Amino acid sequence: MKISKVAAIAVVASSCVFGAASVVDMAKQKGLMAIPTNRAELAKLVDPNGTITDTRVELGKRLYFEPRLSKSGIISCNTCHNLGLGGADGVPAAVGHKWTANPHHLNSPTVYNSVFSKAQFWDGRSPHLEDQAQGPMQAGPEMAAPKSLVEERINSIPAYVAEFKKAYGDNVKIDFEKITSTIGIFERTLVTPSRFDDFLNGKADALSAAEKDGLKVFLDKGCANCHTGIALGGTMQPFGLAAKYKFAKVGDFKGDAKGMVKTPTLRNITETAPYFHNGAIWDLADAVKEMGSVQLGIKISDEEAGKIVTFFGSLKGRKPEVKYPQLPESTIKTPKPAFD
Repeated sequence: MKISKVAAIAVVASSCVFGAASVVDMAKQKGLMAIPTNRAELAKLVDPNGTITDTRVELGKRLYFEPRLSKSGIISCNTCHNLGLGGADGVPAAVGHKWTANPHHLNSPTVYNSVFSKAQFWDGRSPHLEDQAQGPMQAGPEMAAPKSLVEERINSIPAYVAEFKKAYGDNVKIDFEKITSTIGIFERTLVTPSRFDDFLNGKADALSAAEKDGLKVFLDKGCANCHTGIALGGTMQPFGLAAKYKFAKVGDFKGDAKGMVKTPTLRNITETAPYFHNGAIWDLADAVKEMGSVQLGIKISDEEAGKIVTFFGSLKGRKPEVKYPQLPESTIKTPKPAFD
């Protein structure tokens, strides 16, 4: 009797191990990748040009939270990409200068793990974070600050000038590109490894049985065709392959010149509602079912969507600790806020 019980336990244990291993193998075969645990490997991915230093990251953090980079002096990068709200803002369309909603009704994507995306912006027009940082700052409905104003504001504050010299050397030219690229350097550090990464890296019990089941449904349904790689997204893909998105008329966004749209990352997806480029769907299970229809041409049942959403819970990552910085004071030479 005892031998039978031991044998039964052994069979169950071996089947669980096999099941976990097979799901890991499936995930890797579909192109899903873990955030590297090795610092050197991670550095190659997030800092291929060797631009990251502690001093530049700290300065970039200040600038990320700096509202004086906007024309009004009240909007910062963190306004729409709030690090306390999953790196997004929790509203359907980004709101900027003069309380203006994005004219194309575009939703703010998360900044967390954006370094792993192959392109930036919904239409993929920026190749990397340093370039991306230039767009919202100048855009009229967002921060509405011309390059010259941004440069004048920062150069009028001695503490910032000193920080730039410390970060780049005494001969640094503090121009718009240097300011925005420094923000990009900080953003490169916003990486959030999760239990899913632990699972791919060999920790079989990092995911619950329900989460493993949800991962298998995710893979079986074909979701990893687009949501793949380290970012579980971040590449340009055609949108509306099988059916028309039911909220396509919310806003006028059509993608890039070829109709391609950046696939959003699924990392921390449970924290970044509402969903899709126009923020038209609030329920994550509804978003899963809509993607099944629009992209895969299949019906995903309520039960299947629920299982996939359960798996998504394992993608909530461990956030880097970011303390809100004390910002240097303005001087009499600092251009005043403007609201026109």
